[in-house]
Amino acid sequence: MKSLFNKIPENKYIFSHHYVDPSRSPFVKESISVIYSEDTLEDIVKKIVDNKLAYDDFKVCYIKIEGGDIGYKERLRSVREIGLVVIGESEMYKPKVTLGVTNVHGKWIFGIYEKNNCEWYNHEKKPYSYSNSLTLRMSRSLVNIAVGNDLNCSIIDPCCGIGTVVIEALSMGLNIKGYEINKSISNNAKKNLEFLNFEEVITTGDMHTIEEKFDIAIVDIPYGIFTHTTLKDQTDIIKTARRIADKVIIVTFEEMDDLIISSGFNIVDKCTLAKGTFIRYINICN
Repeated sequence: MKSLFNKIPENKYIFSHHYVDPSRSPFVKESISVIYSEDTLEDIVKKIVDNKLAYDDFKVCYIKIEGGDIGYKERLRSVREIGLVVIGESEMYKPKVTLGVTNVHGKWIFGIYEKNNCEWYNHEKKPYSYSNSLTLRMSRSLVNIAVGNDLNCSIIDPCCGIGTVVIEALSMGLNIKGYEINKSISNNAKKNLEFLNFEEVITTGDMHTIEEKFDIAIVDIPYGIFTHTTLKDQTDIIKTARRIADKVIIVTFEEMDDLIISSGFNIVDKCTLAKGTFIRYINICN
């Protein structure tokens, strides 16, 4: 949330000047792009009438959120009153536009409503997966932490494994490439991309041969389950990441701050992600 909105939410909702597609994050349920914000419902209705707001095939819904303290009848009234004054035909089942209204601590909010489409859930159906792989939610979160709101950046996952991070980035329309040195794992990652109808962007090869420069690298440091990995290997991976990208998200299975810093990085922020009892340390570096 901090990477997407530049602040940490204090409640289960957040006001922001940054538009974020709710489908980008596993932790954002829905959003309203605010058109009007007023003290009373009547003021909202008046604004709609005065501005002759018009939509074809629209639907109005009330969004219940934390901090809303109006009753069921008032929620129904708000939907009805707004629906009656918007110019155009309503469409309850297949609307082209959904208009949302809500009340937050006495303030009425009205605008375009969007819901997380959760299409990324389908990525769980990919044919190949490993128990130690980053989860779908972790991978999607890592991508969001990495890019923030810069959706035009170039990304490399130089140890992409089965391709989970690559898949999540591609599903957001981002420019990403993956490298995987293990031929068997790389082939399975490519099959995952093909199964999900994504472009093949994974190269079977050694990340140390990469000559291209990227804006961001997302590096989940190998720790020797499927490919033998030494401390020197891990050090070399971090140093190569420094060479091929300006900003690097380094994921480790233990605290490796000294090694990261000695490789020329500044750790500007960090957090942890847990998968059962297994903890990964997320280091945001430049």
